[in-house]
Amino acid sequence: MKKLLLLLCCVCSLPLMAQKADKADKKAMELFEKSMDAMRVYEYNDAVKFLKEAIKVKPTFPDAYGQLGLTYIAMKQYPAALEAFAQLEKLDPDGLRSIRPSYARALAGNGQFKEALAMLTEYAQTAKNPSPKALQLKKNMEFAVTTTPVPFQPQNLGDQINSPDPEYFPSPTIDGKTLVYTRRVGGRDEDFYIADHDSLKWQTSRDMGEPVNTAYNEGAQNISQDGEMLVFTGCDFPNGRGSCDIYFAIKTPQGWQKPKNIGPAINTEQWESQPCLSPDKQTLYFTRETSDAGADIFMSVRNAAGQWTPAERLGPQINTRGRETTPFLHADGQTLFFASDGHPGFGGLDIFYSRKQADGSWGPAVNLGYPINTIEEEGSLTVAADGKTAYYASDRSDSKGSLDIYSFELYESARPMPTLYLKGYVYDAKTKSRLTASLDLIDLQTKLTVATIRSNDNGDYLIPLPTGRDYAFSVNRKGYLFYSDNFSLKEAKTDQPFEKNMPLTPLEANAIAVLRNIFFPSNQFALDPASATELDKLVALLKENPTMVAEISGHTDNVGGDAANLQLSQNRAKSVVEYLVQHGIQAERLKAKGYGETKTIDSNDTEAGRAQNRRTELKVISL
Repeated sequence: MKKLLLLLCCVCSLPLMAQKADKADKKAMELFEKSMDAMRVYEYNDAVKFLKEAIKVKPTFPDAYGQLGLTYIAMKQYPAALEAFAQLEKLDPDGLRSIRPSYARALAGNGQFKEALAMLTEYAQTAKNPSPKALQLKKNMEFAVTTTPVPFQPQNLGDQINSPDPEYFPSPTIDGKTLVYTRRVGGRDEDFYIADHDSLKWQTSRDMGEPVNTAYNEGAQNISQDGEMLVFTGCDFPNGRGSCDIYFAIKTPQGWQKPKNIGPAINTEQWESQPCLSPDKQTLYFTRETSDAGADIFMSVRNAAGQWTPAERLGPQINTRGRETTPFLHADGQTLFFASDGHPGFGGLDIFYSRKQADGSWGPAVNLGYPINTIEEEGSLTVAADGKTAYYASDRSDSKGSLDIYSFELYESARPMPTLYLKGYVYDAKTKSRLTASLDLIDLQTKLTVATIRSNDNGDYLIPLPTGRDYAFSVNRKGYLFYSDNFSLKEAKTDQPFEKNMPLTPLEANAIAVLRNIFFPSNQFALDPASATELDKLVALLKENPTMVAEISGHTDNVGGDAANLQLSQNRAKSVVEYLVQHGIQAERLKAKGYGETKTIDSNDTEAGRAQNRRTELKVISL
């Protein structure tokens, strides 16, 4: 569409210029006409060749220089366009007046925003009927002159990923070992390709094959952070609800399952596309284009039954009266990248980011800046878990053909939080069999659940851990005591993932659970506010099992006197019981018991061991 508009701009400028070329010799004019024919079928290189030959025949041919500049604009070669226009101005100073918007576009494309704004301002003041597109470009330049360029050095991902066919929509997994992207094979059929990364570089990509790739067009995909779910756009599929719908496929040990339509809560008779999953796979962001509001970003959340809820449009910080497309939520779960032409920008679609606020809303949209954003249309940017490595598609001058996938280092202020991850499996503590369970990750400062995931049929799980925060997590399955633990990543000194296999104890008499997310200040028994999340889960467990009788026990390390430790542990157990009673649990179902330092579970010779010994436990007395 954009190329067509540029071509029309060029062709519409030709009649005026051609009239001035009546005195050019016949050979030069024939070459000029050939260039016009080439432009009409998008053969830009041929058009340039014919125009250069015409100039060689007649060096004082102003129309050829003018048309050469317009052709270079269509090719996005703005420095070359400015050189051609400079030659036109030397030969015919008035020749630029009729193409001032195009000249300004070349200046803007070359990053000369002040000069472009000056030219467009003069044009708007003197033209009888200023072009709406020129006035929009002027508005973009008014924004552009207020900005400062940002660092940007994109690197082509090379022959292992890119080909003469267009490649776009790069999507990496959280471990950085897998990249899935769309390739338009032969310029017609959209399919998915996948590449693996070793310790040094990307390996040669391969066709994902059936059942995900079909004879229909599949594109605009996003792979989940754990690499086990693919959401994508399918257009004109036999089971579609509209022209384009969103589909999903699940990866099993046997390979990818056949894709399914994600359902009526998300897909309508409208155009739905460009889906992106949250790190916990419980929220889907996507683009929907409607006749009344154009393209906006929507979201849908999975409920407790695993069903997608009716999609809702994101708020005004994200959506505008313009177009909003290509949403991407980083692994940190807090930073949303998207493209828009409704927020102040440089022209066309620009890439923006927004950060989630403490109340769960999205903050102001921030333009990523020039030269990441230009007067062209940018979009489909993704960022790796490290928060620094960004991927996007572009048809830069060093591309292998059309659109290629590039990577670059995102400048610091725009980076999401670096995100590690915790992985392992859930199992039955008695039988050792693998279990499917729900895992909740909670920010201890905000007390917000930042991710909820389910382990797969083999018990395997992967949960993102954005750095800079303290986390509690709990593992839950009906018929078992919950398992809890915590991580402090406020001052993370590692970039390596964590691995932890989590045992669940069957709910039965004498079963014991360590309550690792109940906290007390040093040598005190008043509950730390960060304990509320775990205590509330304990309340819920007792209410789900109304006949359960339980002992809450306190334990200490060996620092301090025996009598003092015994009293401290008793008081801490009583504090927990009092909280439970205040939240609706009958006092006769609970017993508080302090054991001091008499029941250690680790060595008291190290700080790590002593930390394990300082704990609160739940023991099931009867059910």
